[in-house]
Amino acid sequence: MGATAIATALSALVLGQEAPAIAHVAMPEAELSAAVRSYEIPPGSIAFALNRLADATGAQLVYKSRLTRDLTTRGLSGAFTLEDALDRLLAGTGIGYRLARDGRSVAIVLAQNQTVRNDAGAVPLPPIDIAAERERALRAATRHADGPFTPIGATQISGETLDARRPDASDAAQLLYGAPGVDLYEAGGVSRLPALHGLADDRIKILLGGAEITSACANHMNPPLSYIDPSNVGKIEVLSGVTPVSKGGDSIAGTISVEPKPPIFANPRVAAPGPSIAPGVIASGSVSGFFRSSNSGFGVSGTANVATEHFSLLYNGGYTRGSDYHSGDNGPKVLSTGFISENHSATLAYQNDGHLFTLRGGYQNIPYQGFVNQRMDMTYNRGYSVDAGYEGAFDWGKLEARAFWHHTAHKMGFLYDKQPANMPMNASGTDYGYLVKAAIPLDASNLLRIGNEFHGYHLNDWWPPIVGSMMMGPGTYWNINGGQRDRIGTFAEWEAKWAPQWTTVLGVRNDIVWMSTGDASAYDPRNPIPMGMMGMSNPDATAARAFNARSHARTDVNFDMTALLRYQADETSAYELGYSRKTRSPNLYERYVFGVGGMASSMIGWFGDANGYVGNPDLKPEVAHTVSFTAAWRDPVDHDWEAKATPYFSYVENFIDADRVGGFADKNGSWFPILQFRNHKAELYGFDLSGRGKLYEAADVGRFTLSGVIGYVYGENLDRGDGLYHIMPLNARFALEHKLGGWSSAVELQLVDSKTHVSTARNELRTPSYGLVNLRTSYEWDAFRIDLGVTNVADVRYYSPLGGFDYADYKKTSMPGAVPGPGRSYYAGMTVKF
Repeated sequence: MGATAIATALSALVLGQEAPAIAHVAMPEAELSAAVRSYEIPPGSIAFALNRLADATGAQLVYKSRLTRDLTTRGLSGAFTLEDALDRLLAGTGIGYRLARDGRSVAIVLAQNQTVRNDAGAVPLPPIDIAAERERALRAATRHADGPFTPIGATQISGETLDARRPDASDAAQLLYGAPGVDLYEAGGVSRLPALHGLADDRIKILLGGAEITSACANHMNPPLSYIDPSNVGKIEVLSGVTPVSKGGDSIAGTISVEPKPPIFANPRVAAPGPSIAPGVIASGSVSGFFRSSNSGFGVSGTANVATEHFSLLYNGGYTRGSDYHSGDNGPKVLSTGFISENHSATLAYQNDGHLFTLRGGYQNIPYQGFVNQRMDMTYNRGYSVDAGYEGAFDWGKLEARAFWHHTAHKMGFLYDKQPANMPMNASGTDYGYLVKAAIPLDASNLLRIGNEFHGYHLNDWWPPIVGSMMMGPGTYWNINGGQRDRIGTFAEWEAKWAPQWTTVLGVRNDIVWMSTGDASAYDPRNPIPMGMMGMSNPDATAARAFNARSHARTDVNFDMTALLRYQADETSAYELGYSRKTRSPNLYERYVFGVGGMASSMIGWFGDANGYVGNPDLKPEVAHTVSFTAAWRDPVDHDWEAKATPYFSYVENFIDADRVGGFADKNGSWFPILQFRNHKAELYGFDLSGRGKLYEAADVGRFTLSGVIGYVYGENLDRGDGLYHIMPLNARFALEHKLGGWSSAVELQLVDSKTHVSTARNELRTPSYGLVNLRTSYEWDAFRIDLGVTNVADVRYYSPLGGFDYADYKKTSMPGAVPGPGRSYYAGMTVKF
C-alpha cells in the first residue's frame, strides 16, 4: 500500500493557527511538475486521496485539517499531470489549490476556493518560504510518513494497459507480458510461473494483496498468481534486481506485487460513480465475457460494489475454461492444456479521515487443469483465504498492518490425455502471517522505514495407496509429513534527500527461517519387496530410513542489505545505481523430499523437464549479490517519448541447482536423469531496454505511438560450466499503437532468438528462433467496451524457450520434443459497466 504524506503545520502567516498541514520529503520541482503519472486512487475520503497523491508525486501538501473533514472524492484512475490530477480529485469539494515552488520542491497549498485557486486563478496566496517554514512546521505539527521508495527501473501495470491485456489472459501471470525483465515458465492454463532476470518462482517475492501464498504442490501447480482472476487485478508492480528491503525478504530475484481492485465509496457531494439505490448508498459494477478460438476458451467475470460514504462491500468473481489448444501451422492439439478455473472474493471496507480498514475473503475452485510438460495433472484444487488490512496516519508517522490466512487442498492425478494410469497425490498447505511497518519522518530530508513480518507455512504431502498395486501400496507414501517453514523478518530503511538532484536509500534486513518435518515413509517399508522367489528393488524404503535417522530441524539466519543512489540530472534524465545482498532459504520440497527411485523422484519438480528430483537437508540459503544501473530519459514538456536502459549483474553464492545422482528409463524407453538439489556458484547478467515515442498526431487521424521492450539474460553454473535452466534468450516486443476517440488499436511484433545455451545436466531442449505478429483493437463508449484481436496472425509453428518437455505427446508417441505454442487464435471480449 502507499503511505500518506508527513502531517505538519505551517505558520499563521499562511493558514492561521490551526495545526495540521501535510508535507514530506519533496521531489524536485523540475521532476515533479513535468511528470505524467499513473494513479489508482479509489473514491472516498478526500484526505486519504490527497495523501495517496502525495505518495505518488513526492509533493508536499499544506492545509488545515478541518478543511477536508467529512469531504469525499470520486477518486482517480489513469495517467495525469499533477495539475490534472488535483483538478479531478478536488472537483465538487469547494477546495482550491496553489502550487508553491521554491526551485527545489513543490508544495500543494489547499484552501477554500474563495481564498486560493490554481495557478491560473485570480486570488493567489501570499508568498511562502517553504524552506524557512519546514523545520518549525515539522517540530510543531502532526507528522505523516512518505511512501516506500520505488526504483526508477520498476514497472507498474494498471488502468488501460490491464484493460487491453485482460481479454487474452487466462491467468494473472499473462498480464505481466511486456514488462521489462519478465518472462514466464509455461505450465497449466492458469498456473504460469513468472521469472525475473532468469530467476523464477520461489526466488521471487510474490504478494497477492499483501499476502504470501506458497505452492502446496510437489509440481508447483498452484502458484500464488493462480489465486486471482485477471478481472480482479487492479494494479501490478514489478521490481526486478535491486529491490529495497522494505519491499520484501526471503527472495533474490525481486518482487511482484498484485493488488486486487480497490473498494469504491460513495461521495454525497459529487455525482456518484454508480446509481443511487437509497439515500447515501450507491451501487456500481461491471460484467465481462470473452471467447478465444484456439482452445475454444470462454469466460465470464463480474464486479459489484455497494457503498456508503464510509462503508463499502465489493464482490468480484470470474469463471474461465478452455480445452486443449491447437499448435501453429494448422497443427494438432497440444494435449493436457485444458482447464477450468473459478475465483471469488468479497471485500468489506471502512474508511474515515484518512484511515482505511479492509477485510477480504476469497475462494478458488479448479476442478481440473492439464499440464503438458508434467507427468501429472491437477485433478482438484480448492483455496480459501481471509486477510485483514489497515493503513492510516498518526502524529508520529504512517502505519500499515496486515494479517492473512490461506488454506489449499490439492490433488494430482492423470487426466484423459495421460491415461490409463492411476497414482493419486494429495497435498494440504496453510499459510498465515502478519506484517506491520511504519514510515517515520526524521526531518524534512530524512525518512525512516521500519517493519516486522511473520510468515508461517504448514504442509502435508501424501500419496494414498492403490489397492492391489505392488509398487504403490500397501501403505501411504508420506512425501512431506507435517512440514513446517516459519520465517520472521525485521527491516530498517533510511531514505535521505541530500540535494534536489541526489537521493540515497540504505536498508538492512534480518530474516530467521525455521524448518522441520516429520518422518517420511515409502509405500512399503521393505527393500526388496518379496515377489515369490524373487524380490523387487525398493530404494525409497532405504532412503526413508536414512532420512528418518537424521535430525530434520534447520535454522537459517539470513541478512540482506540494499544501497541505492539516484541522481536527477535535470527534468529530462535520471540515473540510478544500486547494490543488494539478498537471501532465500530453500523451500520444503528442496530440503525434504526423500524418494530416490525413478517413479517417486519423477513426481517431484516444477521445471517441466520430466526428470526426477531428490531433496537435500544440507542445502544452504542462496545469497545473491546484484549490481544494476538504470538510466531513464523522457520528454518533460509534451511527454511524447521516454526510454530506459538497465544493465545488471548477479553473483549467487549457494545457488540451488541440481546434480545428477542417477537415472531411470520409463515405459517408452527413454532415459531421464535423477537429480539432487545442491548448492553451487552461479552468475547471471543481462540488460533491459524499453521505451515509447509518439510518431504522429493529428485531430482527424489520431495518435500513433511506437513502443518496445528488449531483454537479454545469460546464466551459468560456475562450478560445472553449465547453463542455468530455463534462461530466456534475446527477445523483443514492439508495438505500433493508434488511438482516436474511443478507438484503440495495435499491431505487435514478438521476436525470440534461438535457445542454444542450455542446462545439459537437465537435458534441456534447444529451441529455434521465431517471430509472431498479434493484432488487437478495442472501442469504448459510455458504459460499453468491445475488444477484438488475433494472436499469432501467421499461424507460426513455434516452441517457447521456457515451454519445457512435451510429456503429454511423448506419452502417446514415444517421441521426445519441446512444447509447441498456440497457433492462430481469434478472441473477442465485451464489458458492460453500470
